Amino acid sequence: HPTAEWTVQQFRNGLPLDGAYRFLVHDRDDIFALAVDEAIRSMSLQVLKTPVRAPQANAYCERFIGTARRECLDWMIPLNERHLRSILAEWMSHYNGERPHSALGPGLPDDPSRKTSLTGHRLSAAHHVVASTRLGGLHHHYQLETVAA
Repeated sequence: HPTAEWTVQQFRNGLPLDGAYRFLVHDRDDIFALAVDEAIRSMSLQVLKTPVRAPQANAYCERFIGTARRECLDWMIPLNERHLRSILAEWMSHYNGERPHSALGPGLPDDPSRKTSLTGHRLSAAHHVVASTRLGGLHHHYQLETVAA
């Protein structure tokens, strides 16, 4: 059972002194006592707490952060904040525009009109598949294009 003192020590051990961190977001668990928030502020971090009695606030964030981590950040090593922002910007474009979402059935978020009527594994001679890489080949986007006559 972690205590507030243990939590403060974990932050002291885990946060690099030269880091450019500005915020710490946490829920209202007992391990984040007032002493923890004061210690965090003394490390020049601003404490942001999730809303009271709003479990969905955590659920949506945790779901998205988990997806971003599993699909992108677990496979890449950001060198600095600018690089991280660049990686996430490219991944967000892929996530919101090219990646199928289960809630939309087989459709894509940005362009549901591009569903094809092809069923099966054979393409007609009038079409071919064009592949584009995303994030240096971590993800791919496949598009059906009409062959020029």
